Amino acid sequence: MKLVRAILIAVVMLSSLPMNSQVAIEYEATVMGNGSTGEFAPYYIASNNHGIMPQKNSALTRGAVWRDMDLSRRFSWGFGVDLIGGWNEGADYVAYDSDTKSFYTHNEHHDYAWIQQLYGEIKYRGVFLTLGLKEYESAMLDNELTSGDLIQSGNSRPIPEVRVGFVDFQNIPFTNGWLQIQGEISYGMMTDDEWLADRYGYYGNRLSQGTWYTYKRCYFRTMPSQPFSVTFGPQAAGQYRGTTYRYRNGELWRTDVRKSLFRDFFDMFIPKTGEEGYVKGNHLGSWDLMARYRFKNNDELKAYFQWPWEDGSGIGKLNGFDGLWGVEYRRSQPGIVNGVVVEFMDYTNQSGPMHWDSEDNVGTTIVDTDATGADNYYNNMNYNGYAHYGMSIGSPMFRSPLYNQDGWLEYVDNRFRGVHVAVKGDIVKGLEYRVMGSYRKSWGNIFVPRVTPVECTSAMVELKYSMPMVEGLNFKAQLALDQGKLYGDNFGAMLSVSYRGDFSNSK
Repeated sequence: MKLVRAILIAVVMLSSLPMNSQVAIEYEATVMGNGSTGEFAPYYIASNNHGIMPQKNSALTRGAVWRDMDLSRRFSWGFGVDLIGGWNEGADYVAYDSDTKSFYTHNEHHDYAWIQQLYGEIKYRGVFLTLGLKEYESAMLDNELTSGDLIQSGNSRPIPEVRVGFVDFQNIPFTNGWLQIQGEISYGMMTDDEWLADRYGYYGNRLSQGTWYTYKRCYFRTMPSQPFSVTFGPQAAGQYRGTTYRYRNGELWRTDVRKSLFRDFFDMFIPKTGEEGYVKGNHLGSWDLMARYRFKNNDELKAYFQWPWEDGSGIGKLNGFDGLWGVEYRRSQPGIVNGVVVEFMDYTNQSGPMHWDSEDNVGTTIVDTDATGADNYYNNMNYNGYAHYGMSIGSPMFRSPLYNQDGWLEYVDNRFRGVHVAVKGDIVKGLEYRVMGSYRKSWGNIFVPRVTPVECTSAMVELKYSMPMVEGLNFKAQLALDQGKLYGDNFGAMLSVSYRGDFSNSK
């Protein structure tokens, strides 16, 4: 509550600043609902939607008011307030009762009302500062068509944080505009302690509470006005601080309390060896690259990859072919096909099938000193999986902990291969479509492999209609299905009606 009050104060202070007639305050009201035959909403309805609609059945209302910063001015400010409320149906989870020495089933649903976004932000020249809850998506990939960014995808609910960085790509001095830089860094605190405690199984593994979060990115880009341009650089994220409760056979056997120290902020910025093992906190990230070619008619063809890492072996690209590999085509003029994305992903290497270091085995005749294997993407020995309110903060193609109805709060299917295809376009003026499909085959994870691999095929068709006689009134419908043992057989639909307008400052 203290954090929410601080954000509200910041928003009120920003709203008292002088208004700029060039930028209006906008608003949007939405009514939406979904229904499903499975335990949760189909994969493509729930995914890359900022954690709003993962439950099998729901009826929600949403209201938002915001002001964007004016990037044409030296100094500008903005804010946003976004509230969601309504009904949703819960799912059954299994937990262990140490008093009765037995398992029991309990039903858990998402909040009936919550703050989705609440932020204030300012910019001066090319630098911005944002405080609060704000939705972020991939800085490199097409968020409407991609399967998801490996580190920051827009799949989970926002995390309250302080974020600072460059507003856009900035020219690097002495390069005559041939090389640009864009970067951001944030520190925040996860707010899903109660959600995790309600769904944890209390039998094995761990429950982390009070976890803090950090994100950073540094991208470089060659001159974008040229037909051929390249964007490249790393992303990194981390979990730190908090308390971890460890259970074994239904009994709490160990509690790890990580004290809050000011130096933690610096240790998470530049990792160094700590008391928790290799480095302090849980670090993960990716090496990203996108090459773009613009044709004479301004159509664009892009090829890209994201290579994940969990530790030094992944940073040094010792995890083989692991990564997201994609191709995107985007038309400059509206048509039946406006954009196409095809992506392939492989996460089966994880720096090798075995974790071995001869220094850990005194007297061995094997002289290899390289420790390999056990990257265990999105998992860590001290924290819950890389997720917020059960949904992956990174790519949703990694089956999120939300779906673990046995109360196991980590990723159990992070060793998989898959393919994802998406197409969007305009059928007629005002009527848009989007079609997405994917296939995955999973072998479990590096420590708990599946005896028999499981597969999943998912698909979605979406239509969006903007009513020409009522500007700002929009309708959206989705039909989606899942087939296979990864999510179970599931069919569902989503409908939404929204109206968007603005309070023009010039009137």
